[in-house]
This record gives sequence, C-alpha cells and structure tokens, in this order.
Amino acid sequence: MIGLLQRVSRARVEVDGELVARIDAGLLVLTAFSRGDRAERLPRFLDRLLSYRVFADADGRMNRSLRDVGGGLLLVPQFTLAADTDSGNRPSFTPAAPAEEGQALFRQLLDRARGAWPQTSAGRFGADMQVSLTNDGPVTFWLEVH
Repeated sequence: MIGLLQRVSRARVEVDGELVARIDAGLLVLTAFSRGDRAERLPRFLDRLLSYRVFADADGRMNRSLRDVGGGLLLVPQFTLAADTDSGNRPSFTPAAPAEEGQALFRQLLDRARGAWPQTSAGRFGADMQVSLTNDGPVTFWLEVH
C-alpha cells in the first residue's frame, strides 16, 4: 500500500466539472495498491495516515499528527503510484493491483477512514479526476505499508 501524503491548506477533487470532495487544512493522500496487498494491512495503513507527524508544534517542528490538529483527510485513488519506472521511457503497471482488487481495497480503506475520522473525503475510483491543492510547506512524504 502506497500513500503519497501532502500537507495541504486546502484541496479539492472534481469529476466532469462536479465537485466531489474537498478539505481545508489537513492531508491529501494519493493512494495506490500493489499486487499482493491485503486488506489485513489496512488498519496499519490508516493508523499511519492519521498518526504521521507532519504538522508543526508550537516550536515549528513536525511533531503533530492529523489526529492532533483535527484536519481533513482527502483520499484520492491513484494507481499510477504503483507503476514500475525502472527501465525505458514508459511506465509498466504490472506491479499495480488489478482494478477490481484496487477498488475493493480503496473502498475498504475509505470505510475504515470514515469510521475512524469523520473529516474524511475521497476522490472517485477509476474516474478522470481533476485534483487541486495548495501544498503547505511544501510537505510531501511517501509512505508504504507492506
């Protein structure tokens, strides 16, 4: 499971000109699943997203998590993060979970996230999404859970 975490002051997702998700300050997480990812790892992945310390404390150090600051969580499915880019000039998507598996894992992650964190929004799996964000910092982290 891959999460590209971006600390944002705001973010939104549109599909066909329709606003489908938005958050103010919080985390935008582009999410991908690889072949072999298992639903049993979703709780750990979600816990890492909610607990990862990327927000500044009173001293300006990244010591606060999403749980600490009460920000929004915007999950956006992006299978291209699971691509193999080691050779050539075109990515291979062989490492990515098949669409049906990726969609099932994303749905389960979203259900868990909404249960644990009411300020959760999401993009639409398989849609041509337009994602807009203001990266705060910029602060961006690659997070993997195997």
